[in-house]
Amino acid sequence: MNKYLFYPGCSMEGSARAYYESLKAIQPPLALELEEIEDWNCCGATEYLSINLIPAYSLIARNLALAAQQKNGTDTVMAPCSACYLNLEKADYYMAERPALGEKVNEALAAGGLHYDPGTLQIRHLVDVIINDIGLETVKSKVVRPLTGLRVAPYLGCMVPRPDFAKRWSDHEHPSELDDLMKALGAEVIDFPMKTSCCGGHMTQIGPETAYELIRRLVAAAEEHQADIMVTMCPMCQMNLDAYQGETNRHFGTNYHMPIVFFTQLMAVAFGIDPKQAGFGLELVSAKEALARIGLNVPEEAKPAAPRRKPEGLPMPKPLPKKYASGQAVAEE
Repeated sequence: MNKYLFYPGCSMEGSARAYYESLKAIQPPLALELEEIEDWNCCGATEYLSINLIPAYSLIARNLALAAQQKNGTDTVMAPCSACYLNLEKADYYMAERPALGEKVNEALAAGGLHYDPGTLQIRHLVDVIINDIGLETVKSKVVRPLTGLRVAPYLGCMVPRPDFAKRWSDHEHPSELDDLMKALGAEVIDFPMKTSCCGGHMTQIGPETAYELIRRLVAAAEEHQADIMVTMCPMCQMNLDAYQGETNRHFGTNYHMPIVFFTQLMAVAFGIDPKQAGFGLELVSAKEALARIGLNVPEEAKPAAPRRKPEGLPMPKPLPKKYASGQAVAEE
């Protein structure tokens, strides 16, 4: 049994429900035991770190402190969400690399009766765990419905393979891990040149024209390489490319119809698990046609309308003090 402390993150029961459902579905065949960190909180996503380092890293490190208290037979925290994985890894690394920062974070944690010594835990992404602990040979042995004939574009997004403090990934710009995993399932994996390009993050709310262009480039590249489907390991990437693909089409007058699903969903169906149990049908751009290539029929479900950008955009914080804008505060902390 492969046992890990599990940090699910906020999106797994919301926008990334298909990720969560398919992860739960593949746990038994992979003998993957996940012990959820009790009383975990949001990692703060990405923007908070650019506003105020101490509250941001204290928010993240609280999860590490709780995990360190809870560890029982494992010192590894596994996060399936790319933003969560990166934030947890950064907090652990920078608390050690910048002692003054670590001291201030622990001072904040002490208010809640907590403390975290950096280096106590290993922070790992789900893909890393599957590739390097469970192993591709084990994955292959569980395949009963190979994805033969399905052309897959592997899309990691920009946050997982860099900065890669622990040097877990094969390459920062063109890592092979997700390709290798899809090949183990029998899929035909295209050499996707934009696999670590940014999806735009929250730019759909802040600068929609920029966001739509970033989304268009990714989907267009997948289509140009004749992919049937894109697989990702990041809830934000999946949401942007799936939910905003329609608006991107309207903006550019294009007609892309590229399904964007989580890698765990394809693992589940390759293991013989029912597509609905694997979360298929929850995507906005239907994967029905892609799955038909491997002999699967997924009933169409009524879906909510794609989220539209609020006219006023997201509430924006006040401009940072000059010392933060200049980077002086980062150096001091």
